[in-house]
Amino acid sequence: MIASLLAFAAAACGVAGAALLVGGRAAARDRSGFARRLSKAVPARLKPPLDLAAQLEAAGSPGNLKAADFMAIKALAALAAAPVGAAFATAAPGRLGPLLTISAPVAGFFAPDLHLRRRTKARIRATRRDLPALLDLLRVAVDAGMAPAQALAAVGDRSDTELAREWSATARQVALGIPLTTALEILTRRLPAPELQAFAAALRRAARHGAPLSDTLAAQARDARLARRRRIEEEAAKAAPKIQLVVALLLVPSVLLLVAAALAAALLGAHGTLPNH
Repeated sequence: MIASLLAFAAAACGVAGAALLVGGRAAARDRSGFARRLSKAVPARLKPPLDLAAQLEAAGSPGNLKAADFMAIKALAALAAAPVGAAFATAAPGRLGPLLTISAPVAGFFAPDLHLRRRTKARIRATRRDLPALLDLLRVAVDAGMAPAQALAAVGDRSDTELAREWSATARQVALGIPLTTALEILTRRLPAPELQAFAAALRRAARHGAPLSDTLAAQARDARLARRRRIEEEAAKAAPKIQLVVALLLVPSVLLLVAAALAAALLGAHGTLPNH
């Protein structure tokens, strides 16, 4: 059975590789051409979820992948995980072997989704970390008389953070003729942080009604710092029980063992070795 599974996986990889080599010469210059050629080898019934495009956008569009390309990568990951699960199933006891054989392709299929979620969470954490300082810079640029789009471009060009790059992209979109409100909607889709949504709403109000931005940006920077402080305190509070658990399970027994070893050595040294019977 294992040999049949390995042979099937090898044959499937060979067919997919041949399809990529035959149909991929024209798209070899494209950075994401491999994933796009791979997506052609995946059955059309494997349709991506409706929110997959939004998930890719929130993760920063890794490799400029489309939803169909990402589904092809998921199918390839499931195919690659199948022989690994079959190999571990041979050493598994009892009924655990068939369970590993089935669960390995399923885990491989959903592993890219986990990678997307991690990228999205990392981008949101970086946004929350950099937002207060960039808001202060943006307020200075607005006070100097710059328009919101020009201020975004000025701040984005003077920082190399993820949020600053997104602000620069938003400013370039406005320079190309895209309305500011539309560019801000794209920004909030790419960085779905609540703090950034409040910032985009303030810019939209300023562009629509001419509301002053300086005081709003100062208040948002202050609120962002307070929110970050609360999150740090919450994380520290959650870390305390974990530290106590480590101390109770590892450090305390090790200290007790050292004390017991010292007491045993002292008793043996005082009374001599135990008599032989």
